[in-house]
Amino acid sequence: MSPIKNENLLKVGLEAAIAASRIIMDALDKPRVANLKGKTNLVTETDHLSEKTIKSIIRGSFPDHSFLAEESGQDLSKSDYLWIIDPLDGTTNFVHGYPSFAVSIALYYKNEPQVAVIIEMPNTKLYSAIKGEGVWCEGQPISCSESDSLEKSLLVTGFGYEHGELWEENMRLYKHFTDTTQGVRRLGAAAVDLCHVASGKVDGFWEFDLQPWDTAAGILIAQEAGCLVTQMNGSDYSIYDNNILVTNPKIHIEMVKNIEDV
Repeated sequence: MSPIKNENLLKVGLEAAIAASRIIMDALDKPRVANLKGKTNLVTETDHLSEKTIKSIIRGSFPDHSFLAEESGQDLSKSDYLWIIDPLDGTTNFVHGYPSFAVSIALYYKNEPQVAVIIEMPNTKLYSAIKGEGVWCEGQPISCSESDSLEKSLLVTGFGYEHGELWEENMRLYKHFTDTTQGVRRLGAAAVDLCHVASGKVDGFWEFDLQPWDTAAGILIAQEAGCLVTQMNGSDYSIYDNNILVTNPKIHIEMVKNIEDV
């Protein structure tokens, strides 16, 4: 059987993401009750409804495909097609009404990203990408920044839920880059962070201890926008690695060296 055309995969991903974003935005005007998955890791009924809706729409077109999703985990299907879903990235922001959260959907074929959709909310921006064909925000092509040094750059990062050694290491990096760049932002939604690097709003992003659904869509969007995606030591990145570095090509080596020296 021939592989499914990426355009057809993207069409279904877009349909699912748009439906989920409507559920999320509708819930934003209602009381939001959160449960704890961990001390600071929140989940809401909106997370579950968004994920259920996404999976239902995708299954309607591709009933034999596999899923890896934040709330329901990975199914046992043996398909070469794997949809990786974060139904509501930035749940804590959503619960508090802080304006930075997203729905994130990626399709991997034989472990390689093929299409990606992220909808940033509440100031809705739809990002989409097809491997080897480009990346768009609201239908317009985007590309990463041209900043050529850290001292001219604005960065973004995030902090994991567990306050252990990686959290302490990230605090050291946060202080270092706050001292050596034009600033470091912390938005609380990795999918949004990656879209902001891809669109040139910021010049680089690093973070520890993310899950596959946090980066699966964002890294394709970033790569298609011209970004370099690696681990913090400059080696190849997999969505199953525990650290990530995404920058425009002009500051990547400098940032790797800074991380090594901190």
